[in-house]
Amino acid sequence: MRAGPSQEEIRRHNLGTLLRHVHLGGPTSRAELTAKMGLNRSTIMALTAELTAAGLVREELPKDTRRAGRPSLVVRPETARIYVLAFDVGVDRLVAARIGLGGAILDRRAAVRPRERFGAAEAIATLAGFARQMQRDVRADSVCVGVGAAVSGSVRRSDGVVRFGPNIGFADVPFGEELGERLGLGLPVAVGNDADLGALAEHTRGIGMGCQDLIYLHGDVGVGGGIIVGGRLLAGQGGYAGEVGHMVVNPGGRRCACGSRGCLEAEIGERTVLEMAGRPVRPGGRGALTALVDAAGRGDALAQSALHRAGEWLGIAVANLVNIFNPEMVIFGGMLREIYLGAAAQVRSRIATATLAAARENLRLRTSALGDDVTLVGAAELAFARMLADPLEALARAGAS
Repeated sequence: MRAGPSQEEIRRHNLGTLLRHVHLGGPTSRAELTAKMGLNRSTIMALTAELTAAGLVREELPKDTRRAGRPSLVVRPETARIYVLAFDVGVDRLVAARIGLGGAILDRRAAVRPRERFGAAEAIATLAGFARQMQRDVRADSVCVGVGAAVSGSVRRSDGVVRFGPNIGFADVPFGEELGERLGLGLPVAVGNDADLGALAEHTRGIGMGCQDLIYLHGDVGVGGGIIVGGRLLAGQGGYAGEVGHMVVNPGGRRCACGSRGCLEAEIGERTVLEMAGRPVRPGGRGALTALVDAAGRGDALAQSALHRAGEWLGIAVANLVNIFNPEMVIFGGMLREIYLGAAAQVRSRIATATLAAARENLRLRTSALGDDVTLVGAAELAFARMLADPLEALARAGAS
């Protein structure tokens, strides 16, 4: 039989839990932390004292002190001091940000790119250059505690290798290792699929907060998905779960970049929708799809037909996912937000006719609350994971780097 957790393990767990509450919930009073964590006041006081001494949080009097009795001190994250570097490798942009504890974006850099494949070395050089620029302006006592990256492709969980990213031209690229070496911070780079990290972001900071079972669907040129089950991201054996873009919805349909036919990505991807509407595929992008939705609203028959067709296939895919996972919420992000807004009736109709009544009775369909930053926010949360699991140990490792 395994022995129960030691007092030291319990202490470390409680430190991480308290820091997570403050990181995700913002400034929180000691009284609120006592209620949320189910611990006594003296224990909360001891935990906050440790985190304060480490420079991870600070305590201060609340602004409203008019209530009777001694006010409960408010615990705030040291946002300006403790930060991570977050990167987003998308089809049409490279983004880097310095994000403080508590989730505030302190600094960011972005490079807009034409929608074509590009080399991993070029992407890594650009991102590392952005990181160097941002770190020139940090406070002398600031500490980078983690690095995370969202990539448009299938990412192996064990080592951050991008196995397959057809829309950016990556194949078996050790992205995490190579970016880490280029950054020279002595910190590992945690890498995740962009849709997986979008799901994580919406679950922790977006429209899906408090929702334990959700599916996030993300689109740009391709389509991906992230699945939260019981409050945890579903990774799969190798880390490749959630590749809903390669769910076959139309056997014998359009050729997909993966080599199959009739994948969801092939049937509702940006290029296909623009082609079906008789619009130029290049330069494409979110603006092109927004314009298409606007045109459909004004009565453009080709635009309406393209959106209705995409809505039918998207509805079939969502219906399958609802039957399999029984989520509480399905969230549409990236260009799928535009497609859903333009074809909500078709999506809902398919769900109503192709799902079990019990599976859909509490289902909510929503669009992303985090917009274009959703995958970047997810990358930051991935980077903060070590810190929130064991704050003092992670801080010590970062300080020694």
